[in-house]
Amino acid sequence: MRLRGLAAGVLALALLTGCAQSVDPIERLGRKAAQEVRPHGHARPVRPYRRWGLQAPLPRAPRPARAPAFRPAGPARPLIVSHVPTHDRVVFLTYDDGAARDPRFADMVRELRLPVSVFTADGTAAPVHGHLARPRPADAGTHGPRLVRTTLRGLSYAGQRAEICGRPDRPRPRLFRPPHGAYDGTTLRAAGDCGVTALVLWRASMNATGRLTYTRTARHLTPGDIVSVAPDDGTGPPLTRRTSRLLARLEERGLTVGRLEDYL
Repeated sequence: MRLRGLAAGVLALALLTGCAQSVDPIERLGRKAAQEVRPHGHARPVRPYRRWGLQAPLPRAPRPARAPAFRPAGPARPLIVSHVPTHDRVVFLTYDDGAARDPRFADMVRELRLPVSVFTADGTAAPVHGHLARPRPADAGTHGPRLVRTTLRGLSYAGQRAEICGRPDRPRPRLFRPPHGAYDGTTLRAAGDCGVTALVLWRASMNATGRLTYTRTARHLTPGDIVSVAPDDGTGPPLTRRTSRLLARLEERGLTVGRLEDYL
């Protein structure tokens, strides 16, 4: 019994001296983590860009001195835009209305101050602002309608005009994205008569699994590209993770996110 008590005392003494230092929590966290801990044990708040998987804050995009020159589809016809001619190192992120239903995505937009464009399903901005605006992110824009119909192409003028203009008591959209990017000459005429100034397509798209595809030969993002990001469908990473990966790719190429409305 005396030997057992002596051994216990030696063990306790060792823990109080050098051995205790080897299990110090700050040492276990490592030098980098230790720098994030304040003296009284209170952790520093994680910076928003790190919380969303970025290595540094995204630079703020410049506002163009003048709108880029576009060639309209015809008299009183909207522009057809998938790429903005600009030397600014910006790309434009666009989302369908499903993004507005994800409160984490709303937090991401607000904390990173992402100037994204969201195309709603029924022409109203209310469902989008209901999530994205607590507080309302200063840079997020909403446009509508992005229609419930699977396609407009082939419909009569009256049918397309009714779909694009929507209800007369709702604001008409300035920017418009036809379902699946499919349109015809009648779409352009109807959209122009509804006050649409630009049909917004895309140069690159990210699907629900996170795969990025391009509509041209180049397999990378370039300044002025419009990117379409699909909503979640349960087959891949959540929207916030896919957006984080996309933003990391922009960082690698020295790009940032611009506000589409500033360039159209």
